[in-house]
Amino acid sequence: MDVPVLETERLIMRGHRPEDLAESCAMWADPGVVRYIGGRPLGEEDVWLRLLRYAGNWALLGYGFWRCEDKATGAFVGEVGFHELKRDTQPSFVGVPEIGWGLVPAWHGRGLASEAVAAALAWGDRSIASDRVVCIIHPDNAVSIRLAQAQGFVRIADTVYKGGR
Repeated sequence: MDVPVLETERLIMRGHRPEDLAESCAMWADPGVVRYIGGRPLGEEDVWLRLLRYAGNWALLGYGFWRCEDKATGAFVGEVGFHELKRDTQPSFVGVPEIGWGLVPAWHGRGLASEAVAAALAWGDRSIASDRVVCIIHPDNAVSIRLAQAQGFVRIADTVYKGGR
C-alpha cells in the first residue's frame, strides 16, 4: 500500500524511506525521547526494525506511522501514526488501532505533536474501519496525557506492559 501523504499548516506527513534511518536513529537514541517510551535509547538495529514494522503495518493493515517534516524547511520533526502490536495487556485491546507519537526534542513545545496527531486522527476517522482508537501513555508523561485529552482520549485503565509502568 502506498502511504498517503498528509499536509497540515506546518507539516508534511509521509511514509518512511530507507534513507530516513539516520535521522530516526538520532531521535530514538535521545534519552528525552525514550524516557517514557521503553526507557532506553534505541540503536540502529532496533530503529531499523521499527521502520520495517511501520511499513508492515501499512502493508498488512492499511495504516501505520508517518514521518513528519517541517513544511518550510523539510527538517525531520518526528513520527506519528497507528499500529496494532497485539500487546499483552489487561485490559486487552488486541485488534484496536493504537496511536502513538514522538518528536525530536528541538521541535517540542510548538504544538506540532497536536497538529500531527489531529491530522492522523482525522485521516483515521475516514480510513480505518474501527469504532475506536487507543493510546498507551506512561502515567508520568504529563505532556502526552494533556495532548491525548485535548484530542478526546479518556483514561480507561492502568496496566503494566513488559514489566514497566
